[in-house]
Amino acid sequence: MSPRLLLVDDEPGLREAVKDYLEESGFVVQVASNAREGWDLLQQNTPDLVISDIMMPQVDGYQFLKQMREDPRFKRLPVVFLTAKGMTTDRIQGYNSGVDAYIPKPFDPDELVAIVENLLDRRPVSQPLAEGEAPDIAELANQIAQIKAMLTQRSAINTTPAPIKIDLTPREQSVLNLVTEGLMNKEIARRLQTSVRNVEKYVSRLFSKTGTNSRTELVRFALEHGLIE
Repeated sequence: MSPRLLLVDDEPGLREAVKDYLEESGFVVQVASNAREGWDLLQQNTPDLVISDIMMPQVDGYQFLKQMREDPRFKRLPVVFLTAKGMTTDRIQGYNSGVDAYIPKPFDPDELVAIVENLLDRRPVSQPLAEGEAPDIAELANQIAQIKAMLTQRSAINTTPAPIKIDLTPREQSVLNLVTEGLMNKEIARRLQTSVRNVEKYVSRLFSKTGTNSRTELVRFALEHGLIE
């Protein structure tokens, strides 16, 4: 799948030009004309990286970044500032706020693509746990937070018939239902009166059967394809 980017900029001409260039470079790009619209898009579908202007009306880039960094779902989401503010003090403020890269306008679009690709290459990818491997608690907590936020906006998720029939055993279905409630493996094990290791095995099987790589992706897939009530 192509990496998904969110571009937030209040200048229509620049926004569309950057969007077109990024799409020609192989990215899937959503655009927002301000930070509030960008925040709404983040709730609907978390991108792989955010590119944001700083000088925007109502909510500026620094406030937008602060909002993201205070939310567990977006704490480690790569963010690039794209802005006309090029003073050293402005760049320092950006880095102190938690931005990953800072590109003053005017800029070379090839440089933007290179920075985006570099940040995406360095971003850790969630993979199913190998047997006996300890989970990353911080990453798991992040996924749980995303799942709970997703459930609050469940009605906004488009449901479609599953393209293929997915045969789940009764126990796999039970685990899927509890994962969708935002429960961690220990809580699921307690509910089903089984071991945490067994729960991990069932979650790995669900990843395999649905072609997903994280609990967040699994829940979204299940909601979209009607695999849970």
